[in-house]
Amino acid sequence: MYADAETISRILRDSGETWAVVGLSGNRSRAAYGVAEVLQRFGKRVVPVHPKAERVHGEDGYASLADIPFPVDVVDVFVNSELAGTVADEAVAAGAKAVWFQLGVVDTEAYERTRAAGLDMVMDRCPAIEIPALAR
Repeated sequence: MYADAETISRILRDSGETWAVVGLSGNRSRAAYGVAEVLQRFGKRVVPVHPKAERVHGEDGYASLADIPFPVDVVDVFVNSELAGTVADEAVAAGAKAVWFQLGVVDTEAYERTRAAGLDMVMDRCPAIEIPALAR
């Protein structure tokens, strides 16, 4: 229900190339680090968003979505479900085209708000799992 094939394809193929990855730091053991690597391999620009604002995968990091000085197409969310709704609201405010909540990140109210604002959204899925299938 929160991750239909058409929306997944539209986000991965048509929503744009600049992905803000909220929760991405230089910690190689975290899922966000590996997922960001996969996104880059498939041609996406990955922008780290983390309180530490670290440079990761060759891209400058920012402490928040509001700090990014250029347009972001997709916001990929690697935070706890309790915090994810706020990030989705920030993505809407930042003018993103889509929001992607990672595996295990679920907030149905945030999903409804984000969709009502006109953005595509996927919840409880991983783009690193979905994108290789589209490349075939």
